[in-house]
Order: sequence, then C-alpha cells, then structure tokens
Amino acid sequence: MSQIPDSLRYAASHEWVRVDNDLGTVGITDHAQAELSDVVYVDLPKVGVRVKAGTVAAVVESVKAASDIYAPVSGEVVEINGELVAKPELINQDPYGAAWLFRVKISDATELDQLKDAAGYKASINE
Repeated sequence: MSQIPDSLRYAASHEWVRVDNDLGTVGITDHAQAELSDVVYVDLPKVGVRVKAGTVAAVVESVKAASDIYAPVSGEVVEINGELVAKPELINQDPYGAAWLFRVKISDATELDQLKDAAGYKASINE
C-alpha cells in the first residue's frame, strides 16, 4: 500500500480531496482501490453538475464490484479526468496522482473540517 499523503483530506467513505484555494480535486484512496481490485470502468459526473458532500458523485466498477464514489465536499463540478474513461486502470496504478476523478469549485469550505487528516484516516483503516 502506498503512503497516505499528508496534504489531502479524507472522507470516511475513502475519497480524498486536495484543496487549492476554492478548488477541490477528488479521488479515491489507495486503500479503496486495493479493496476494489482491478478497475475496469469509471462513470464520472458531468461538468456543471452540483454535488453535495456525502452524496453519490461517481461510480467505479472493478472486476469484483461497483462502488459509489461520494463527494467529500459540496460544489460545482468544473472538470473531470477524461483520461480515466479510456484508462480506468490508472486508479489502481496512481490513486493519489494521475487518477484524480473530478474537480469541484467548493461552495462551503467549512465542510473540510468534517474530513480526516492523513493520521486520522490511517488510524481509521487500521482499526
């Protein structure tokens, strides 16, 4: 399992968000991709859609199962990672880098306070 980046915030449902001003880049954690195993399909939200923290924003399908991906923060989707449509296996290869799912213009920055830091997330998956 790869290192859990300190620069990210984590949802209990295994999504991460990297915040740059009011823009949040969202992906799934290494732990989540390992549980899913080989990812074969990704259904991303449409640009312009408003997502709400804790609600389904995307779906990732693997050879084992389909898994809902929840928005860790609320806001408007401003970009999706179209490369994942052609190469969903990137999620298995680089979950914290090239395999980001979508970017959202964060509408309520206080929601970030509900997310775990790296130490908190690591503790939650090692329980």
